[in-house]
Amino acid sequence: MKTAYLVLSDGSIYEGTAHGARGHATGEVVFNTSMTGYQEMLTDPSYAGQLLLLTYPMIGNYGIDTTIEESDTIHPKGLIVREIASFGSHVRSEQEINLFLKEQNLIAIDGLDTRAITRRLRENGVMAGTITSDETPEDALKRLQTTETYETTNWVSHVTSRKTYTWDENEHGEFHVVVLDSGVKRNIMRSLATRGCSITIMPSHSTAEAVLALRPDGIVLSPGPGNPSLLDVQVEQAKFLIGKKPIFGICLGHQILARALGADTFKLPFGHRGGNHPVKELSTNKVVITAQNHGYAVNADSLDSNAFVSHVNVNDNTVEGIAMKTDPLFTIQFHSEASPGPLDSMSIFDQFVEMMRTHD
Repeated sequence: MKTAYLVLSDGSIYEGTAHGARGHATGEVVFNTSMTGYQEMLTDPSYAGQLLLLTYPMIGNYGIDTTIEESDTIHPKGLIVREIASFGSHVRSEQEINLFLKEQNLIAIDGLDTRAITRRLRENGVMAGTITSDETPEDALKRLQTTETYETTNWVSHVTSRKTYTWDENEHGEFHVVVLDSGVKRNIMRSLATRGCSITIMPSHSTAEAVLALRPDGIVLSPGPGNPSLLDVQVEQAKFLIGKKPIFGICLGHQILARALGADTFKLPFGHRGGNHPVKELSTNKVVITAQNHGYAVNADSLDSNAFVSHVNVNDNTVEGIAMKTDPLFTIQFHSEASPGPLDSMSIFDQFVEMMRTHD
């Protein structure tokens, strides 16, 4: 068992045990409070550039199942947990998590007091950190202090698709949907396909002209990682798309569309990441429990007069969705496609399909 350290940019040091790959990994340290879904999180492009800390105390207890992965690669820079299970027990498990981490070349650490680290992040805000098994904590801190910050990197450019392709689960659907991929999750495509949609995925920076040339019935702006203030190209193209076709924005897609409609974005102290976030739909006062994974939020004060806030977070009253009064557009800051759950808001995909059905 090899010793590893988690070193935070504030100088705090936590000693644990190395798992997965050896060496060091650096990124923004964030925590997720979900009790299940570690494999979905590891394959979620929205975690690009981050060290993922899971608050549930044992990770890997139900093994690895490749059919539930949200992309074809691992996106966090590293994994931080209290205890990595020595074996997994589930009828669909294909391998143990330790072997998975090694095969995926992911640097991980366990044996830490993750509650204490989470409390530090909640009190002081997310911060840069590094997991290391090949240097002293002092050397790791020196290296960390010269590392480029998470906020200044365009992480979407690291995860977006390099070319246009089609989703093959429903090639002849009733509706044709173009998904602009800023870091799309597979369950978004699955959710659309099961509702009668054929899907074309395009790179995030695709022009509005190229999107409309495919004659879509609707357009989805996907989730993704990083700072929305760096995505001016996507914002400018979104302005051209608004009003042309029904548009649905999810998470980062919501932030891009909000910017296109005049709003600003800001960084949250420690983000919203987990499967237990209550969101209120203002038109009905109905509250649903949602899955979330984002570090930035929308300031709606400068929102276009034709747009309005449709959903708010019950915990901190931040914006969780916007819509337009006259154009077919709505967005959500949460993940209605959440896998493994909760599934309270899956009906939002039905709402998007109905918008395409009724749009002239």
